[in-house]
Amino acid sequence: MAHELENEDPIKLAEFQAKIDAEIKIEPKDWMPEKYRQNLVRQISQHAHSEVIGMQPEGNWVSRAPSLRSKKILMAKIQDEGGHGLYLYCAAETLGVTRDQYIKWLHEGKAKYASVFNYPSPTWADMGAIGWLVDGAAIVNQVSLQRTSYGPYARAMVRICMEESFHQRQGYEIMDRLMQGSEAQRKMAQDALDRWWWPSLMMFGPHDADSAHSSQSMKWKIKRESNDDLRQQFIDKTIPQAELIGLKVPDEKAIWNPETNHYDFSDIDWDEFWNVIKGNGPCNKQRLDHHIKAHNDGEWVRKAAQAYAMKQNNKLQTA
Repeated sequence: MAHELENEDPIKLAEFQAKIDAEIKIEPKDWMPEKYRQNLVRQISQHAHSEVIGMQPEGNWVSRAPSLRSKKILMAKIQDEGGHGLYLYCAAETLGVTRDQYIKWLHEGKAKYASVFNYPSPTWADMGAIGWLVDGAAIVNQVSLQRTSYGPYARAMVRICMEESFHQRQGYEIMDRLMQGSEAQRKMAQDALDRWWWPSLMMFGPHDADSAHSSQSMKWKIKRESNDDLRQQFIDKTIPQAELIGLKVPDEKAIWNPETNHYDFSDIDWDEFWNVIKGNGPCNKQRLDHHIKAHNDGEWVRKAAQAYAMKQNNKLQTA
């Protein structure tokens, strides 16, 4: 990283770091190191892609939700996720890259999204596990991102965090109701927890020592807390929630340690993590193929909206 910054003006670099250290937000028109911009391009676009791809496993259950109430809540949640993608793509565009380019990189496999969305959702309990665990993990990460150093990203996170809190509660309610139901329903809830627990822990990324971006992102306060610290926070909050409704996380080592004031836990299967990141997860191809098809099928809508906007703009200019 030091080598990549050698071509930057040392005076501007020092002034930039001083602003970061003083907790002054960096805005789109401010000078920034090219590597700072690139890190944000990668992180914000990956976040935006994750919100949009994450709509797929939930959309699968809209027509099969067990009640009208649950259907309405699920539809509202999916709509929220689409809105989160919009906020984040708008923030990412302030870095000088068009939304079309971000989408192109995603379709070409050059951009990533959260690996957790490459797992299937075969039962209604998965809607509970996704809301409770996946969105719960997202909240832990995103609360700290409200203080990220890049202004547009930080401001987008404020509303996203409020809505993600609703999603987490919605998921936990589903799990709680299942645990109050029949034996088959309780088994369904436990099975969903068993399948989603480890992918949820993987959401925080690799150990900090194994992350190519973590150290510099922390110095520039793009990230405010390390991957491992955020993961531990999530574990400490979630295990008591599971125990409260009669669920058990699938880890025999998940025991409270009074010496550390944290839960211990087993090591993650990092081979699985990297395999899914490389595109070999259960649903990688399905998720990307679906997004490409939806994007291509919706091209006429985008063109019509653009034409209408241009027409309205011309009317205003000639009025």
